[in-house]
Amino acid sequence: MKQPKAIYRVSFINQDKVYEVYCEQVYQSDLYGFIEIEELIFGERSQLLVDPGEERLKKEFSGVKRSFIPMHSITRIDEVEQEGVAKISDSKGGPVIAFPASGPSKQR
Repeated sequence: MKQPKAIYRVSFINQDKVYEVYCEQVYQSDLYGFIEIEELIFGERSQLLVDPGEERLKKEFSGVKRSFIPMHSITRIDEVEQEGVAKISDSKGGPVIAFPASGPSKQR
C-alpha cells in the first residue's frame, strides 16, 4: 500500500501580510537562517469557484520551484491531513517587526 505524502501548512509574515501556503516539502536550508519550501499545493478542486486570495498566491508563486523564507518570518508549520485554501491576510495587531537576531557583537 502506498503511503500518502505529507502535506504541510506554512504560515509566515511577508510585507505586513500573513501568508498561509501548503506544500509537500519543508526543511532547513543550507542558506543560514532560511527555511525552504518546495512543491507548493494550490487547490484544483473546482474551476467554477475561484478564491481571489488563492489565485493571487498562485500567480505570485507561479514558476517558483523552491522558496526560501527567513526563519524569523515563520509563525507556524503544521503537518496536516489534507490541503486547505492558501491565503493572504492582514496581520492583526499593527505592524509586524522581525524578531531581534543576536549576532557577534563588537567589543571595544
